[in-house]
Amino acid sequence: MINIFEVNETNKMIEQENLDVRTITLGISLLDCIDSDLDKLNEKIYNKITKKAENLVSTGEQISAEFGIPIVNKRISVTPIGLIGSAACKTTEDFVTIAKTLDRAAKTVGVNFIGGYTALVSKGMTPAEELLIRSIPKALACTERVCSSVNVGSTKTGINMDAVKLMGEMVVETAKETKDQDSLGCAKLVVFCNAPDDNPFMAGAFHGVTEADSIINVGVSGPGVVKTALTKVRGADFETLCEMIKRTAFKVTRVGQLVAREASRRLGVPFGIVDLSLAPTPAIGDSVAEILEEIGLERAGAPGTTAALALLNDQVKKGGVMASTAVGGLSGAFIPVSEDQGMIDAVNAGALSIEKLEAMTCVCSVGLDMIAVPGDTKASTISGIIADEAAIGMVNQKTTAVRLIPVIGKGVGETVEFGGLLGYAPIMPVNPFSCDAFVERGGRIPAPIHSFKN
Repeated sequence: MINIFEVNETNKMIEQENLDVRTITLGISLLDCIDSDLDKLNEKIYNKITKKAENLVSTGEQISAEFGIPIVNKRISVTPIGLIGSAACKTTEDFVTIAKTLDRAAKTVGVNFIGGYTALVSKGMTPAEELLIRSIPKALACTERVCSSVNVGSTKTGINMDAVKLMGEMVVETAKETKDQDSLGCAKLVVFCNAPDDNPFMAGAFHGVTEADSIINVGVSGPGVVKTALTKVRGADFETLCEMIKRTAFKVTRVGQLVAREASRRLGVPFGIVDLSLAPTPAIGDSVAEILEEIGLERAGAPGTTAALALLNDQVKKGGVMASTAVGGLSGAFIPVSEDQGMIDAVNAGALSIEKLEAMTCVCSVGLDMIAVPGDTKASTISGIIADEAAIGMVNQKTTAVRLIPVIGKGVGETVEFGGLLGYAPIMPVNPFSCDAFVERGGRIPAPIHSFKN
């Protein structure tokens, strides 16, 4: 039973500590839309999405109003388009027509993002998947709500270095295609290793082929709630600190479970998972970096940062798994630079570099996220960074990702403004030494020895 104290406590979290449900994401399978005729394929895709998601936004708003829980975003994820378009798409322009159809469907039903303009190429690329990847810059430049992701590696398959090289080039090309928007297209493009099938967060959400025809996944967030809770145990030992994080994560996840259950019931769609990630926003007090500082660091990036983040990530998961019937997605702590005021402050203070962020990704929920770099950064350098991050994920059997934004026309010391939840970011320096010969080798980095578990 929930008592009145817990009700009041939750209300305080919402009103004063930035607790929210970050997203309700409706996953939709497009496998039954496959057609060799491109026009018919696009028609089927539009009709299925608009039919399945016609009540998604209104249902989210009703739940928010009735329970007093802010639900920030309503989103859609679809089956990877690299699979869906393979029979009909013979050129990059053919794939771009699907991106436009996804964008039109998203606008019709009123969601803010639709994810799944995706290719899963961890071991090799089909001709169609390579076409989709090469179409990404144009697709993101001519749409508003489409998000794209590419999985280039996994613990079981190793790292597809041909795809890594190509993605470095596509990130740069996307930046150029959207340079009039400060290269905003790159904020909607993420490169994964070990991408999960049920992630509700953008830009990496897609509807895995093992999922049901449609599914509801919910992403919760509460960095401000955790930070406020930790002020009550300032100076206490690590056991007390961990217990407080765990208890707080439990309460935050219960809110997500409630919303997920209600959305599932009202939409008549099966419940999938709750992703209990601590996803920051640019709002003051809604910062993962500030949690790390509350744990005892002068700034995020100081010695001890990786250990503090590991502790936070683990306790969030331990508390969350007891609060939901199914936890999945990414689940942990996000460390995006542009979306976290504490991270921005740490970069500006000289406490945080890309290399330190890379070390932190070994223990956090995702990877190098929403990092602005100079617009003249070479494609091979970006490929090298992607390879490093994929190696961390592959060897450690975890999800890692890269969302870098080379801002055309800007350099180190300047700032780029993205707006909304994407925030703003200082342009960070990248290592100037070349990895060209490494990236040019091509082929595949084999899976690690501990991947063999049969």
